[in-house]
Amino acid sequence: MSERDVERALERLLFEKDGMSRRRFLGRSGAAALGLTALGSALAGCSIEGEAAHQVNAKKTVTVNHPKASLAGLVWANWPLYIDKKTLKTFNEEHGVKVKYVEEINDNFEFFGKVRQQLAQGQGIGRDIVTLTDYMAARWVRDGYVEPIDKRNVPNIKNLVSNLKSINYDPTRTYTLPWQSGGTGIGYNPKKTGRKLESVNDLFDPAFKGRVTMLQEPYDTACLVLLGMGIDASKANIDQILKAIDKIDQAKNAGQIRRFTGNDYTTDLAKGNVWVAVAYSGDLVQLQADNPDLEFIYPKEGAMLFTDNMMMPKHAEHFYGAEVLMNYYYEPEVAAKVAAYVNYITPVQGAKEVLLKTDPDIANNPLIFPPDDVRKRLYPYPNLSPADERAMQNAMAKVTGA
Repeated sequence: MSERDVERALERLLFEKDGMSRRRFLGRSGAAALGLTALGSALAGCSIEGEAAHQVNAKKTVTVNHPKASLAGLVWANWPLYIDKKTLKTFNEEHGVKVKYVEEINDNFEFFGKVRQQLAQGQGIGRDIVTLTDYMAARWVRDGYVEPIDKRNVPNIKNLVSNLKSINYDPTRTYTLPWQSGGTGIGYNPKKTGRKLESVNDLFDPAFKGRVTMLQEPYDTACLVLLGMGIDASKANIDQILKAIDKIDQAKNAGQIRRFTGNDYTTDLAKGNVWVAVAYSGDLVQLQADNPDLEFIYPKEGAMLFTDNMMMPKHAEHFYGAEVLMNYYYEPEVAAKVAAYVNYITPVQGAKEVLLKTDPDIANNPLIFPPDDVRKRLYPYPNLSPADERAMQNAMAKVTGA
């Protein structure tokens, strides 16, 4: 076991119980359940109010100037187990500072609820960088809660991989810079299925009745099913998404789907209780280490791509420092160390070439470095209005029982 693996295992012991992986902390699949809670209702109402107050047009050209300033006092809010902390130590030593790195984002909605009032009132939230998933990042951009990036302070943005240079809610990456990405596709055991899988529609094969799980989160599951229906999920409207949810409901009623899950599908898949699962690429990297029979596919129709994005909240105290830190993590050598540690898809061009020299097994893993033909089939989440998002979450919750 390498030194990196030992350190990662120790971190997991500190953060996790009952075999939870970092994906459980990400809380993407918790959004559906939250949509029906009091907190979810409150956030929904506040979002409408905020949207009416701001209505930022992310397509407009923005001029911004963040002059050089002290880096002391930088605060970065991120997810647990999502960085090689040695890279942060190196940054601190190079700049003579100590970045306050807070692993406090366990769920996108939960974190938003914590800081929403300050954002709505035009106050700082005490963080210079936050790292949020696409659909929440879109909300912050739309509601005017993020500061534009002075790209003169982030020259390494030139290393951003081509398929992430634009996103539907931030076409010119004015407000967001990708941290890490992951794919939502199909994990399965070919010894159980008796054949190779290649299509989203394999989820509905009657031969696998009762041996299929799907994620509760509609951004992942419903949008993946949309791809199987021949619809570009990144541009889908609410009516199309509701049709995909209806298809999922029919499959559930026919007994095709064993259950809807959060991250806990991993246990059933590893034990063979489930043969086919809507799954996250990062999970399968870890699962395959214990069960090499398992496989992950990016279906021929495409797969969903989620990205967690670095953003600077409005009224933060250290814009220049935040940009210097972003620039550091877009150095290929640094990005390579992070990718090797977290096993997600790096957004930094050149990181693979570094790892080919230092860790070829990681560099040649298509789940961490998808080949170009796969990248072309990775679709970001649709950019939904708050009302459409609520309609989607409520419809999916009725199907899943969340």
